[in-house]
Amino acid sequence: MTDLATKNEADDTAPTMVTNTTSATDAAPLEWAPAEAVTPRKRRLWLWIGIPALAVAGGAAAASMVLIAPGTSVAGVPVGFMTEGAATDAIGQRLAETTVTLGEGGPTVTGGDLGASVDAAGLAASAFADRPLWNVPQWFGEPLEAEIALEPGTASAALRDALPTAYSDPTPATVVFTDGQFTVTPAVDGTGIDVDAVSSALAAGFSTGALASVVATEPAPVAAAATTEAAQAVADNANALLGTIGFYVGDERTVPVDAATAASWLTITSDETGAFSITADAAQIQSTVDTLPAAVNREPVNGTAVVNSDNTVLSTSLASQDGRVLGDTSSIANDFAAQLASGNGVYALPVEVTAATTTTVARLLEVDVGEQRLYLKENGVVVDSWLISSGRVGADTEFGRYRIGWKTPVQTMRGTALDSGVEYEQPDVRWAMYFNGDQAFHGVYWHSAWGTRKSAGCVGMPNSRAEQIYAWAPQGTDVWIHG
Repeated sequence: MTDLATKNEADDTAPTMVTNTTSATDAAPLEWAPAEAVTPRKRRLWLWIGIPALAVAGGAAAASMVLIAPGTSVAGVPVGFMTEGAATDAIGQRLAETTVTLGEGGPTVTGGDLGASVDAAGLAASAFADRPLWNVPQWFGEPLEAEIALEPGTASAALRDALPTAYSDPTPATVVFTDGQFTVTPAVDGTGIDVDAVSSALAAGFSTGALASVVATEPAPVAAAATTEAAQAVADNANALLGTIGFYVGDERTVPVDAATAASWLTITSDETGAFSITADAAQIQSTVDTLPAAVNREPVNGTAVVNSDNTVLSTSLASQDGRVLGDTSSIANDFAAQLASGNGVYALPVEVTAATTTTVARLLEVDVGEQRLYLKENGVVVDSWLISSGRVGADTEFGRYRIGWKTPVQTMRGTALDSGVEYEQPDVRWAMYFNGDQAFHGVYWHSAWGTRKSAGCVGMPNSRAEQIYAWAPQGTDVWIHG
């Protein structure tokens, strides 16, 4: 039996008509049934429809916040509808799988083999920042470009392993010691596959999404790591070191080291990067260190200086020399080896210095005209004396205190005698020392009347005596003429 109930839309409380349908043999009369109290149902159709719609809309909004716009590609790698992390992985994986074939039909290497790298994380972040899913105008935009890089060492090793016949080793530059100096044997290029060409081919395949490319394998020059220029630079430094190398006391290179000996201490090599370095053998240096005490140690030598009455030093008759004693030498060889490796060949020795003294001697040439005698005095004490011949009366040797000025070992003397007015010329006068104008001490060979006044104003004496005071009295020596 089917009951059909209809609701009076005009009045929710009106009676309900019930129709009972039975078989023909069991018909029942049509009748009205009393209306039941019914609680009206709320209209919720919008809720059942709205919840799925909101879910879809919310999911799309959430996705738009974390996914990259569709149709976006980075260097040929499609990253649309991916998260940044997934895009990062996809870019890196695609680069690692991209291949380069070395010549038509030749061996193949991958980006992973070559040590290829790309800023996958940065590219993915840039793709999302510029083209998020919610930015519809950016959908299916132009591909984003990417730069790749090869690790040169890894790439070269992979290429050599893949095609060894394309390679010949370069000859590195070397530094050797010949003819008293360090000289350079230049580097010679080898051959191999051009890493830059391979990098370009890999980048082309990666950026276009082709995943594979072919590069020509014609031999390209391969430079040695140790270049001629680098070798020359270290050779120049080593030669400069040879010019100063030695053991010093103060500024004095007390024990020089000849170039050949120094070179035997040094070794100049380059490492796998081509960088040159200097090393020194402490054991070789030790043999020279063992000779240092005999070369350095000495007793002090006291000197003597000639001065005048103003205590001005006129000459040094004996130079003073400080004494010195070499200190501990146990670490010198090792210390000097380390110093040489840094390019410094000046080794300062540890010494204890004993200062020397200098004695001053005040010298005086004293002439007593009355006695016709010359006295040589040092610090007021007569050290020698002899007769002389001073100026005649009227051509007197003038009294006073003077100092030795110009000196000459030989000359021709010309003048006019003050007492007679007669002009004279005397050749080959030896050991002249002027002290007062034209008046001088000098040797006389034209007479031997010592102890008498016979000159035109000079102080004459035998040549041997004049030579003696010429050496004894430097310029500036005090002179005293009195009677």
